[in-house]
Amino acid sequence: MKLSASPRGSRDALSRVLGRALPLLALLAGFGAAHASSVTQSSLVDLISESDRILVGTVTQVSDGFTEKNVPFTEVTITVSESLRGDAVPSYTFRQFGLKEPREIDGRTYLGVSPEGWPTWNERESVMLFLTPPARLTGLQTTVGLGQGKLSLRNGQLASSARNMGLFRDIEITASGLSRAQLEMLETDGKAVDANPFISLVRRAVDENWIENGAMRNEN
Repeated sequence: MKLSASPRGSRDALSRVLGRALPLLALLAGFGAAHASSVTQSSLVDLISESDRILVGTVTQVSDGFTEKNVPFTEVTITVSESLRGDAVPSYTFRQFGLKEPREIDGRTYLGVSPEGWPTWNERESVMLFLTPPARLTGLQTTVGLGQGKLSLRNGQLASSARNMGLFRDIEITASGLSRAQLEMLETDGKAVDANPFISLVRRAVDENWIENGAMRNEN
């Protein structure tokens, strides 16, 4: 958003930002704070079934700003190494609600950051993302289950900010041909998982429509 160089123009721009964005921020921040403390654990079934895109790649650019309607956003660009769901693309850019960090506008601090519990983004980090569909009114996106749908890759292992709690809890897979590593992985909870067997499992689940045909489901 471009602000006027004059003091009055800056104040007017600030008023427009605060007046239009803060009601939405209050609504979403209230949801975010409550959701972060009481968010329902998302199983792998939930992450897959609720995702619009599933991407593996590297964060190459993170910026923030305001939409034409003065809604704050963080814009994330991913260089994609594999698209497990959605069109195969070399890169993908999306916008998540909220700024990266508070911003000074005309000497005042604007606090419209992404609510607590939402994923945070850093350039050059390797990730696996389960992305929601774009919101109908704003086009904004985030990951399924908030921080649960962003798995960071470190030393060959994937983990969410929730430490993968509940990822495999109470899910049943009847599909045949799982590797030993995958079978052992399905018995874990609250720990990082080896990336290769996990990505292979998700790839098969999507390609073979396990959830749709009942070969992978939540037991409860």
